[in-house]
Amino acid sequence: MDQAEFRTLPMAINVAMSVCTYFLTVRLIPSLKDTFIKANLCGIDMSKKNRIKIPEALGVVCGCSFLVTMFLFIPIPFSDYIFKNADFPHNEFVELLAALLSICCMLLLGFADDVLDLRWRHKLLLPTIASLPLLMVYYVNFNSTVIIVPKPMRPFLGLSVSLGILYYVYMGMLAVFCTNAINILAGVNGLEVGQSLIIAGSILAFNIVELSGDLWKAHQFSMYFIIPYIAVCLALFKHNWYPSKVFVGDTFCYFSGMTFAVVGIIGHFSKTTLLFFIPQILNFLYSVPQLFHLVPCPRHRLPRYDPETDKMNPSTTVFKYGDLNILARFIMRIFKTFKIVQWKEDSDGTITCNNLTIINFVLIMFGPMREPTLTTILLTIQVAGTLLAFVIRYPLASVFYDV
Repeated sequence: MDQAEFRTLPMAINVAMSVCTYFLTVRLIPSLKDTFIKANLCGIDMSKKNRIKIPEALGVVCGCSFLVTMFLFIPIPFSDYIFKNADFPHNEFVELLAALLSICCMLLLGFADDVLDLRWRHKLLLPTIASLPLLMVYYVNFNSTVIIVPKPMRPFLGLSVSLGILYYVYMGMLAVFCTNAINILAGVNGLEVGQSLIIAGSILAFNIVELSGDLWKAHQFSMYFIIPYIAVCLALFKHNWYPSKVFVGDTFCYFSGMTFAVVGIIGHFSKTTLLFFIPQILNFLYSVPQLFHLVPCPRHRLPRYDPETDKMNPSTTVFKYGDLNILARFIMRIFKTFKIVQWKEDSDGTITCNNLTIINFVLIMFGPMREPTLTTILLTIQVAGTLLAFVIRYPLASVFYDV
């Protein structure tokens, strides 16, 4: 095979298998709804007038469909080496297996979270553990921890700097962030799957652009994962869009986050992957006072539903101003100054403040709205984040790097 044929044939098979997986998953999800409800894996959609049981954790069906597709695909990229008895690329084969192992572990741990309702400290630990096989393979095959220094810093640091173990810490933290960032930007129908689809589409577009470069093999590797992932997500999105017939659960968020971390790390574009998470980064920064319990954080921060108007309103948290420590008061004063919180204070010092998510922030900025409208606005913000990421990655990169 020449290089062009080597690129095209496995990719064509991958796309064909992904199309089949989409149609299979679309039919599989509704057929398993009753099974999940009988197992008590169900919940009530608190943003609807009719309080019927809706199956939860259907992300595990999506993840299993993805894994089956990838398992069947394993021999395809290596068929030429097998049939021609050529030197087998063991390093690439191990990368593929380690990537699937990390995703499989994360899918299992995510389903355990949905069933056992693990605490937040466990949610931070689990992605780190699941990413270890991937980091070990990266160490054995590459062990490249050198980063190029931006032009303004080169007089002080030189052209490049080796981060050593700190680079592995960063990649491990990338897995933690990707899984949990999707999880905390959730609560309305279609949002978890919708934002994941946009991120996956952004990664696919980036891979296609970079196929003409020197690292085309790494980007082809990424596409092997992203195309089937998009297929199963489209199937899940069809059932999770308003009015949602299934809930995706933490399983889907973990599965999605680890898939993004895998393609970013093995594909050598972990920093670019993070750029596609701009809305999630902003949501995390906005949520910091509640995530670190500087400000009281209720178990659910999803918007408040008004059944009379069938619209979503910002949800709130109530606390005493005197109970806040110095750091919390400083942060909240900044938020108040920039008018990014809805702040009401009674004469006795009782504060009513919106829960700190960009979902509630959108409702503050634009007023109450129906759930599908809210989801559409949030997904539009995600698309805007992707466009900004591409501007940073290409036009602005030349300002700081020799590209």
